[in-house]
Amino acid sequence: MRSAPYRDKVAELLEKAAKGDLTLYISSPVLSETFYIASRIYEAAGEENLNERALEYIYWLKERVKVVDANEDLAIRAGELKKRLRIALTDCYVIATAETVEAAPLFRRIEKEMKPVLAELRRYDVTFLEEV
Repeated sequence: MRSAPYRDKVAELLEKAAKGDLTLYISSPVLSETFYIASRIYEAAGEENLNERALEYIYWLKERVKVVDANEDLAIRAGELKKRLRIALTDCYVIATAETVEAAPLFRRIEKEMKPVLAELRRYDVTFLEEV
């Protein structure tokens, strides 16, 4: 996947995090979705041990990011954001987690469902890799 969009930007962020120059966060629900997506990618690639490979990726990722557990407060905040913004629940967890750790929520690109609420997303200091 060397031609994946924003690969170099993401690699740079993960490298900085691995060196301790930057702190990256991921909520446990987003980690779950990451595992699911990784397993689907390995399946499409014809990997025999796709679950094992996806877990390896998760463990590799956890060496570079801090996992924020989805406690009751975070779950309620994500639900409030879902109600207001009507975007994917995991995207709401990204924003809620960023609020909790006082960081900027980062997304790969502006998704179709985000366009109608883009002005409101900007108020949450959302950053998109496609704009960086």
